Amino acid sequence: MPELPDITVYIEALEKRILHQRLERIRIGSPFLIRSVEPSPRALETRRVIALRRVGKRIAIGVEGDLWLVIHLMIAGRLHWKPAGAKLPGRRGLAAFDFSNGTVTLTEAGTQHRASIHLAGSTATMLALDPGGIDVFDTGLTGFTAALTASNHTLKRALTDPHIFSGIGNAYSDEILHRARLSPVALTQKLSAGEIERLWKAARDSLSEWTGRLRAEAAGDFPEGVTAFRPGMAVHGKYGQACPVCGNKVQRIRHASNETNYCPGCQTGGRLLADRALSRLLKQDWPRTPEELEMRRGPRS
Repeated sequence: MPELPDITVYIEALEKRILHQRLERIRIGSPFLIRSVEPSPRALETRRVIALRRVGKRIAIGVEGDLWLVIHLMIAGRLHWKPAGAKLPGRRGLAAFDFSNGTVTLTEAGTQHRASIHLAGSTATMLALDPGGIDVFDTGLTGFTAALTASNHTLKRALTDPHIFSGIGNAYSDEILHRARLSPVALTQKLSAGEIERLWKAARDSLSEWTGRLRAEAAGDFPEGVTAFRPGMAVHGKYGQACPVCGNKVQRIRHASNETNYCPGCQTGGRLLADRALSRLLKQDWPRTPEELEMRRGPRS
């Protein structure tokens, strides 16, 4: 699932191409895609794009009249920049957004139709789609600590909960925890002040570093090949390979469809974490599906 670094680079690429351009036409290729009733897609057509912003792991495109098109790519959704009027690519094509200078297409691999679009009739309605997690770049150590320790969760669960932290998912949580030298099953309310500060710094540094890497990789072009598995990652997707820091083999723990990668040497004092141990720690705390993780909505403060 595209996370904060990927979404940031997507938005930067879109800003260069569609900001101040007129959205001439919206073509919908899947009846499952739009998850809202009002306004209709036609209401956004012929209006100029005046803003783009990240809303958690969503991309929000604002047009004249305070109308918003909010795209959630989920796991397999991807955006592409094509020549104006480009056709939707067969079964994978979900939608196309036509501008005079080009077309943005939305595709999704597989058949589960998890990607979604919400159309919002006001900024307030658009912002209501935000699960409410804090942005680690917009909060200091005190705010980070308060959010992290408000409830007693495993670190993996806390980092990937969109109601606690904005834009962090399975891939970058693995990288953050490795950089912080912390176990994914450590409990948030059991951490020392020093460990929390390491985690705060690791989150900011890791997300900033990867945003820069992806920006450099795109080199001004539209980002293609967006994936959760990057060659330069330390542990995510590296099961069985050598940790670049200590040389120990990267291990994994699995719960339902979720997999966590970690280095025993760097993160757990050499101890292996068994799957059954993770399941016992998480119990019902871990959502069963990506949709449940994203859609679980708690009361906001």
